[in-house]
Amino acid sequence: MGLVDKKYILVTGGAGFIGSSVVKELNKRGHTKIVIVDDLGTGPKWRNLIQKQYCDVLYKSMLFPWLENHYVEVDSIVHLGACSNTVEKDANYLLENNYRFSRILAEFAVSRSLRFVYASSAATYGDGNDGFLDDHALLETLKPLNMYGYSKHMFDLWLKQEGLLTKVAGLKYFNVFGPNEWHKERMASAIVRMVPEVLDKGKIQLFRSNCKEYADGEQARDFIYVKDAAEVTCDFLEGDSTGIFNVGTGQAVSWNRLARAVFKALKKPEKIEYIDMPSDLAGKYQNFTQADTTKTEKFLKRKIPRHSLEDSVTDYVTNHLIGEKRW
Repeated sequence: MGLVDKKYILVTGGAGFIGSSVVKELNKRGHTKIVIVDDLGTGPKWRNLIQKQYCDVLYKSMLFPWLENHYVEVDSIVHLGACSNTVEKDANYLLENNYRFSRILAEFAVSRSLRFVYASSAATYGDGNDGFLDDHALLETLKPLNMYGYSKHMFDLWLKQEGLLTKVAGLKYFNVFGPNEWHKERMASAIVRMVPEVLDKGKIQLFRSNCKEYADGEQARDFIYVKDAAEVTCDFLEGDSTGIFNVGTGQAVSWNRLARAVFKALKKPEKIEYIDMPSDLAGKYQNFTQADTTKTEKFLKRKIPRHSLEDSVTDYVTNHLIGEKRW
């Protein structure tokens, strides 16, 4: 398919974690006619836009009036803007931001034949007991553990019910980590907390297991570096594949291994302690995630991760976290 260089690429959530990394990757590919949609507020998120090339920044309420006047100049939309707080309790807020807004934007894009790539989430898979297969036929069987995951799941289901999964591409991001996530605070990856713990206290604290199937720290996640996730996202944007695709590494890595990678990157001796899980995570915690990447890698014609977990953690820690350097 390819992007039309003389037309706009719209990136919602473009100042956020994955969004700003997608803008960076687009810039690397020579695309600069980008319009970012994001509410910058009073926090530090705006720093993620430094040294990025783009045309304009719109806050959310400006988007549809702008589109009505400029849609003929738009080539594609990357929809990454959403509330990503997995412990958010306001269901109405999540429905408005993650479901209804996404519906309106998707309808707009499809009705005008714009390329539409959006962020779904591995949180839609729930506890993972039924696997992590991005098969459309299994969508109705999924049982998310929290309202955030359910709000993402509702949009996936709506697209299927309306017959639109053949016209858009949805990316189920697994556990993404990397630069530009400082503004996410508690929702940032654990590495953001681990590094100062090691530097200040010489140790890392991990949650004790709440499941007899896993020893302490042996709960495992599919951790994918944001630079890899951004590259995959742009590949889908430039392609024409449609449907829902997993974006992970296809490998589950224990929290103990992740912690050891941080100690190694900082060249510090290993010391891990285990603490009780916060009450608001109990019963809503994914002990295991591992993307089935068969369908995604068939489209990409390659493996997803460019580097090992240890190399990715070392790059993140030494080139970004130390000194808070954006990407």
